[in-house]
Amino acid sequence: MSRSYPHYDVLIVGAGVAGCTLAHGLSTLKRTTPLRIGVVERSLSEPDRIVGELLQPGGVMALKRLGMESCLEGIDAITVKGYCVVDGGKSVHIPYPGLYEGRGFHHGRFIMKLREAARRSKGVELIEASVTDLIEGDTSKRVIGVNVTKKSGEGAEESKEALFADVVIVADGCFSNFRASVMGASAVKPVTKSHFIGAVLEDAQLPIPNHGTVALVKGFGPVLLYQISEHDTRILVDVKQPLPSDLKAHILENIVPQLPSALHIPIQNALEKDRLRRMPNSFLPPIEQGTDNSKEGVILIGDSWNMRHPLTGGGMTVAFNDVVVLRDLLGSVDDLKDWKQVKKALHRWHWDRKPLASTVNILSVALYDLFGADGDELQVLRTGCFKYFERGGECINGPVSLLSAIAPSPALLGYHFFSVAFYSIWVMFTHPSVVPPPPSYNEKTNGNGHTNGLKPVYAAPSVYQYPALFVKSIRVFWTACIVFGPLLWSELRWWSPSDNSTRNNLLVWSLFPFLLLLIAVNNGIPGLGLLGVV
Repeated sequence: MSRSYPHYDVLIVGAGVAGCTLAHGLSTLKRTTPLRIGVVERSLSEPDRIVGELLQPGGVMALKRLGMESCLEGIDAITVKGYCVVDGGKSVHIPYPGLYEGRGFHHGRFIMKLREAARRSKGVELIEASVTDLIEGDTSKRVIGVNVTKKSGEGAEESKEALFADVVIVADGCFSNFRASVMGASAVKPVTKSHFIGAVLEDAQLPIPNHGTVALVKGFGPVLLYQISEHDTRILVDVKQPLPSDLKAHILENIVPQLPSALHIPIQNALEKDRLRRMPNSFLPPIEQGTDNSKEGVILIGDSWNMRHPLTGGGMTVAFNDVVVLRDLLGSVDDLKDWKQVKKALHRWHWDRKPLASTVNILSVALYDLFGADGDELQVLRTGCFKYFERGGECINGPVSLLSAIAPSPALLGYHFFSVAFYSIWVMFTHPSVVPPPPSYNEKTNGNGHTNGLKPVYAAPSVYQYPALFVKSIRVFWTACIVFGPLLWSELRWWSPSDNSTRNNLLVWSLFPFLLLLIAVNNGIPGLGLLGVV
């Protein structure tokens, strides 16, 4: 007698942020026969992570569209009303526009709420098991399911099982085991520039209550703080590679002295009590799925497919928006076994998600490059960005609407980014800056940015400095271009950087109109005078 294996319409690998919300979203689709959805997760116990704890207003709105806003209740979540950016002894208030609000919470508590909502959804089954590999058809090589191992009980041997589905969706996070397998030749490796070192502060007082705090630290990456429960505040310290051998000493000696004094004691207490956790800050541009290079029958979603720097807290917002768009598109597919229909949905999904996803992706990395200011030109842009915020009005409303995903628009992002660039150049010419000490002076900067404890001297540039500043302004503008341009290109390009075939085909087709025009000119075709080419 042949053995029957479990079969699902949709099988989701990973019961995290994207997996749970997609399972619930698909269960709400109005179909003749309700979908049977399986969600496989290695452990259904409460996870313990240091990221995925800040949800922007755009993410809250996406949760409401999915009917899952109740997941933000009963977890001691904190209302977030905007940001406060701190630079030395100065700060600027950046509130969300209107009545928009975000939420801060413990990641594990939120995930358990999402899993509870998914478990209650019609046709959804949560399965505690480890996915070992993808199952492909004997002839088509299409993914038709997954192999899993289950723990039968304490001390018992693991049991192996095969689960089959019309479509497999992989949502196994930033450390995805299946990314390369699914994307094939078009797979891209994540780029990690730094790590967030995290701890939890007890009863810390932030500069502005119910606001995330971004502290700019001279010589080092930014520090992010936000409240995640009534008594707990998350601190994330950006540390660039290579990581210091003694992280606690690095934070106490180099970072803490440059933060608001009210935070010093809570940070010292946290470093004594709590173990430091770290997470890589990775960037992974999205490559279109459903192409000849990627496998049939399987889809990537969430951090397994697309990642951005977590400085802006936009990861969950992008994931929830992706779920909303993909759910609606898959809802229009009559038969999930028909990969041609699914491919069309994936093509639309890739571009329909772009306004929000591209805005958040580009902004996160660009803002990190400015706030982490490695070079002299980036330092000019960082100073200009802070002073741009100080102007208030649209100089705050526009950027924070982009960051919060309230107004997703790459065009508006480009406008404000280059407005910051030009304003930075203006500031460089017109605003007083620190006069460097004589070369013979022994420089040693303390936590207040003073040299050997002495207050810095400020002076506006003289006319004689203008020629050098003009040359520097060109370098500053060029730096802004090479920060923004590649990020924009990574969103416009739908193929992998290693896909030379697609690149060459596009190059040939882009030259085709010029070749036709050249042939027309050489052969004296009538009417070309109207185009002004003869």
